[in-house]
Amino acid sequence: MNMSVSRHVVFLILISLVFSSVTASNLPDFTSLVEENSNAVVNISTTQKTQQLSGLPEGFEFPENQPYGDLLKHFFGAPRQTPRQREVRSLGSGFIISHDGYVLTNHHVIKNADEIFVRLQDRRELKASLIGSDERTDVALLKVDAKNLPIVKLGSSKTLKVGEWVFAIGSPFGFDSSVTAGIVSAKGRSLPKENYVPFIQTDVAINPGNSGGPLFNLDGEVVGINSQIYSRSGGFMGLSFAIPIDVALNVSRQLEKSGHVVRGWLGVRIQDITRELAESFEMDKPHGALVAHVLPNSPADKAGLKVGDVIVAFNGESVNRSSSLPPLVGSADISKAAQVEIIRNKHSKTLSVKLENLPDDEKELLSEKTKPKANSILGMLLKDLTKELRSRLKIEKYGVIVESVTNGAASNAGIRSGDIIMQMDGDDIKNTQHIKQLADKIKKGRFVSVLINRQGNPIFLALKK
Repeated sequence: MNMSVSRHVVFLILISLVFSSVTASNLPDFTSLVEENSNAVVNISTTQKTQQLSGLPEGFEFPENQPYGDLLKHFFGAPRQTPRQREVRSLGSGFIISHDGYVLTNHHVIKNADEIFVRLQDRRELKASLIGSDERTDVALLKVDAKNLPIVKLGSSKTLKVGEWVFAIGSPFGFDSSVTAGIVSAKGRSLPKENYVPFIQTDVAINPGNSGGPLFNLDGEVVGINSQIYSRSGGFMGLSFAIPIDVALNVSRQLEKSGHVVRGWLGVRIQDITRELAESFEMDKPHGALVAHVLPNSPADKAGLKVGDVIVAFNGESVNRSSSLPPLVGSADISKAAQVEIIRNKHSKTLSVKLENLPDDEKELLSEKTKPKANSILGMLLKDLTKELRSRLKIEKYGVIVESVTNGAASNAGIRSGDIIMQMDGDDIKNTQHIKQLADKIKKGRFVSVLINRQGNPIFLALKK
């Protein structure tokens, strides 16, 4: 090897070492943060006593005067089933938020538990009492009888930024004090059946047993409660979701005070604004929550909200997507009138709405799977188009709007809530009475064509009665 080649090799090695040193220095060091906070993270175990029947099924009889009959009776006993108690155990994580023993965790960790135990880092195991639990936000508040306990430092999820480093401490699969790290992948995520929590999405490795544990930022502050993952395998796949600590603390304060949570309710079904709908409303860009249905006698109905209104702000907070609205409404103070900014007839308007407490049957009230009403047609609840709505949707003459769809012919054909039915079996639809007459004439088992207008696009569907 000549001198020039060896110098070149040495130069490359030095450059590689420098680059590695610079790269390593830019990565966060979690060691001191873990040492400061791990003592306040706990393991939570629960027991649930269930009844299990033992013995042979009721009505079973041993064959008389047959070989081995007495032997079977000896081993299996009487054929009648008798109840037997067994314990079901579950594991999760939590964290201490007060020196006198208040602990935050997930609702699903302690759901249906008969006994709850909190194990500290010093190996003490304390029996916990349930102060309160809220299924909608998946937050539970526990209390153990102890003093001078180590606590976590609570931060705010509002200051989190996408791309920021975060780390979790928990007990995945029962392995205490496991630490995993990653970044914030997204904020304000809305998950199916979880309308009232704007989840923090991360790529921090979370597995069964991490649920209820804290998510920390690089200041050592708790910014979320690790709640669930998206997985096709049952294990971590890079998509983890945490409840923002601001939401969790609001819930825990209410649980500590009264044992239950008061949540604001507006009473509307909403959908996202598409590019085509934004153009029809002469909006600069798609944003806001389009009101597709207003429940009768709901706060929205009493305040004058109408189908076709676009909610763009709530109490001064911008509503960019429809998923942004439920958390804002849910966390609002129902003792004060809420200010709802809407776009109606291409003009901005602000309505004052007196919110009410979210009813327990809200999902049934707004669900598309509720039982068909008496005036439903082919499993649809239909409504005539007003002049105002025709103008907004640029539909001049014919058509009726689908307010909701239940299981039935319409659902099987692919008709959705918000569709405009323009034709059925070749006939232009004048009103709901007209489509009812046409539907009554359809022979059972026969396919008919249905022309719908979906967000400005004409689509033919085949409907079978």
